[in-house]
Amino acid sequence: MKRVVVGLSGGVDSSVAAYLLKEQGYEVIGLFMKNWHDDSVTISNECPWLEDSNDALLVAEKLGIPFQTVDLSEQYKEKIVDYMFSEYEKGRTPNPDVLCNREIKFDVFMKIALSLGADFVATGHYCRKGTIEKDGNEVYQLLAGIDGNKDQSYFLCQLSQEQLSKALFPIGELTKPQVREIASKLDLITAEKRDSQGLCFIGKVRLPEFLQQKLQPKEGLIYEINADNTIYNQEVTLFDSLEEKLAFEANGISYLPENGKVVGKHQGAHYFTIGQRKGLNVGGTKEALFIIATDVKSNIIYTGQGANHPGLFKKTLKVLPSEIHWIREDLALKNGETLEVMARIRYRQELQKATLHQFESGLYVSFEQPQSAITEGQFVAWNIGDELVGSGVIS
Repeated sequence: MKRVVVGLSGGVDSSVAAYLLKEQGYEVIGLFMKNWHDDSVTISNECPWLEDSNDALLVAEKLGIPFQTVDLSEQYKEKIVDYMFSEYEKGRTPNPDVLCNREIKFDVFMKIALSLGADFVATGHYCRKGTIEKDGNEVYQLLAGIDGNKDQSYFLCQLSQEQLSKALFPIGELTKPQVREIASKLDLITAEKRDSQGLCFIGKVRLPEFLQQKLQPKEGLIYEINADNTIYNQEVTLFDSLEEKLAFEANGISYLPENGKVVGKHQGAHYFTIGQRKGLNVGGTKEALFIIATDVKSNIIYTGQGANHPGLFKKTLKVLPSEIHWIREDLALKNGETLEVMARIRYRQELQKATLHQFESGLYVSFEQPQSAITEGQFVAWNIGDELVGSGVIS
């Protein structure tokens, strides 16, 4: 009998995942990951992880499976929290959920599971795993979940063949309402529980307060750039090569204070991200102000009015060579090659038509339509059909 360790999070999805595996005849062990317990930064007195581990325990008892808790907060701090601070300091916006899956759930956690004699690790993600044969080898596919509303394959865009080979996603064939229905029938305590909000680890922590512990507030100016600024109608130069043209498009516009006017003050450019409109506290504009650029070196934030401001849009982004990741290594591009894909730059975004261009200097993702708020440090992921084949960090 194959043994599976399920990451029981205290939520409905992983509860039902554990039940389904049991039904399928696996020997199932429930493991709760404790990732965070620095109470100095939680906002309310609630202790989310305690409540969650309790719920996970009750689910395990109900399903009649062994259960234990593992404390991964050390590894968590080192691999996720420290990384987040260093990214924000550089003016980039990391995605902790993608990292958490790559570095914690399918790495540290997976190693613990394998040391318990597990054949597989399962999670409550809405995605599916496929297996095909290529040149006599088994190749694993990461496929979108059936529930288009909840597809979470994006969060797993950094997994490797090795990690996928040991992964199971039992609820990928179901929709969220079906999952809730199963949990209700089984009378599981998690059946009606709300989906967890917030970062995958900090629970109820507001990001700026969290960042303020490590990144000192530093007053700076907020500039507004008009949508009809001549900077947006510059003559397009002729390029010597496609690579040069893509590099120009990916770089976007470098703003200077003289391009705009001062409209307010902020407490640190590194707390803000492109496309953000809350938290600026600048009033009196006709339309809402959106952040179109941040300059952490000069500690300046550039903004523009309205969601259609030209400063928010770009057609092309770049991924550095060291940050290109192919789940399907057999499809990786060689220098000079291109590939038509469907790509997204954030979770829940509709897939967009794009072309990948591989050069020695990196990979360019060129979209058919300009994209709003392409953000450094976030992940771009690309699909062929409903298969997520690769991803990279936006540079």
